[in-house]
Parts: sequence; C-alpha cells; structure tokens
Amino acid sequence: MCEAWAVRQMWVFALASGCAFSHVLVHSLCLYLDPEWASYKLGIFICLNCSGIHRNLPQISRVKSLRLDFWENDLIEFMKKHGNLCAKAKYEAKVPPYYYIPQSCDCLVLREQWIRAKYEREEFVATRVCQDPCSAGSREGFLWKRGRESRQFQKRRFLLSAREGVMKYYTKESRGPKAIISIENLNAMFQTEKIQHAHGLQITYNTDGQTRNLFVYHDSGKEIVDWFNAIRAARYYYLRTTFPTVPEPEVVPRITRNYVKEGYMEKTGPKQKEAFKVRWFCLDSQERKLMYFKNPLDAFAQGQVFIGRTDEGYEVQAGLPQGVRVKKRKPAITVITPMREFVFICENDKEQREWIDALNGVIAQPLTG
Repeated sequence: MCEAWAVRQMWVFALASGCAFSHVLVHSLCLYLDPEWASYKLGIFICLNCSGIHRNLPQISRVKSLRLDFWENDLIEFMKKHGNLCAKAKYEAKVPPYYYIPQSCDCLVLREQWIRAKYEREEFVATRVCQDPCSAGSREGFLWKRGRESRQFQKRRFLLSAREGVMKYYTKESRGPKAIISIENLNAMFQTEKIQHAHGLQITYNTDGQTRNLFVYHDSGKEIVDWFNAIRAARYYYLRTTFPTVPEPEVVPRITRNYVKEGYMEKTGPKQKEAFKVRWFCLDSQERKLMYFKNPLDAFAQGQVFIGRTDEGYEVQAGLPQGVRVKKRKPAITVITPMREFVFICENDKEQREWIDALNGVIAQPLTG
C-alpha cells in the first residue's frame, strides 16, 4: 500500500471522527479544528493541543503526526479498525451526569485530567461501579485558600457533604467552621489566569444578599479537579432531590457555571458627572447580575446591576447617553434600566462588542424562578 495514499485515507477518516477530546465526535471542538495527530496505541485522532497531553502518557498513548510521520501498514490498519467512536464507547461508557466534560476553551488542568481519567485511570469504563451523587458529593481535605484580609494563601480544611447540603471550611482545627455554605447557592469555576495558578478554582456563594468569593488551589491537578467534580456531584444531588420532575438536560447546565464575561471597564457614579474609575466586572447570566470589584480577587463586590428583560425596560446601547461628556476617546456602553442608566467605558472596540453581546444575551434570556 502506498504510504502517501494511506495517510490521505486516514486524513479523511480523521476529519470524520474529529478530535477524541471532544464528546461530540462528529466535529472537533479543539482550537485546531483538524485532527492532525493520532494516538496509534489507543486508535484515536486528536488535535495538536491534545497531542501534547498524550505525549505525557507514554504507558498508554503513543502519538504520531498524520502529516509529518511515517505510518507503517499495520498501524494504518489498526487506526482504520478503531477510531474515536470506538474509543468513546469503551472509555466513556459510564460518565456520571455531574462529571464535567471539558471543552477546548477550558484550562489545561481540566483537559489533562479528563484525558487521564479516561485513558490512564479508566474511570468511566463499563466495568467500573459508578458512585451515586450523594457519595461522590462528599469530600474532606485541605486546599490553599486566599485570605480576605491578608491576601496570602493559607492551607485550610474543607468539608463537603451532599447529604447535609453544606460545604464548610475551617481556619483552625480546635474551632468551629469559619463558614457554613449551603449547596443551594454554591458555585465553582476554574480561574487559572485570575488566581495566577494553574490549578486555581473560584468558589462563590450567596451570603446576606451578596456574592462571596473564595479563591483556592491545590498543588495536585487531580485533587483540584476531583474537588470541582465533587462540588458538581453535590449540586447535582441537590437539584435532583429538590426538582425531581425537571428534565435532565435542564438540570445539568445549572450544576455549575462560568461567568459569561469578565474584565476591566471604567464606571462613573449615578449623576454621571463623577470621575470614571477602573473596576473589574463579572457578568453572571444565571443570577442576571453585573458585579463590579475594585480588584479581581476581592471577596465581595462593590456593587451590582440587575439585568432584566427588554419588556421590563432593560437595554444596552453603544455609546454615551445624551449630554454625557468624557475626556477619553474610548468606546462606551450604556446599560438602561427602569431606575437609571449605567455608563461604562471599555478599553477598545473589541471589548465593547463583547460586552454588548454578552449583556444582550442575558437580556434575551427568559426569567427563571
């Protein structure tokens, strides 16, 4: 068999399969749309990003380029007999509904641990016994937590109990918990760039009408991802027991969520004559609120703007309200609410477009109870 012809045939097969990282195997969800690489030990086609992770698993995965490497006939036949759908059936036979399956835009630790969980630890093969959400949502251990006042990371003991419906953390062993957090309003998201740690996790919850932020990490990538999925299991258990008739496709997206958009903007006061100040903004689509902080790692927001629907008088416009003047020639956004107008200045046109699109996306959402 001509090797060049065989590789071309594999290329067609690879494009049909997509990257094995994706749980939707018809199309690749990786940053590099074409799966130009393959693991000839697992029989799967992968993208450039995933190939780097697979190279670190030499005991279970060996990688070749579809374009650059020589392919022996027996390897070509092996790839043709296997492929991504075959691998999915074997290695993803029992993925729990609460387990987070990462996308190409997710941080490296999530993607790496997903690949390791599938192929190295074989956590989801058919012979494995799946933990029920209540058991999976119970965990105890230590995480490095950023202090609210000291701003230094210190080791703290965390306890998660799906059965009790709470998460607790302790500052000292001899004392009671520093905080008791209801799983009802608990959320977690990876924030590696914001926390400036490859395993950085942001935990949020509501207390006295405010959103409280906890910033934590663990030295082990597996441990921090296990904590994240334990929180998701506890949340799933809460949602399934509280709303038993809600269909599964509606429950899963509400287990945890990332902010729709985050970043710096400048804001002025209610009279729109005060000096503009730089603030860090987070848009939470589920809670329908735009929060702003003095610093990205602050425990509490300085304020927030509720984002309702168009028929309730909410609107976002490009530019400044009539009569408002600013010295800086930068793109602006005006958020119109029934009570007042909020004016924000963006760093550039791209940021302005992204904020407008994100805010319009929230405005277009139906209100949920």
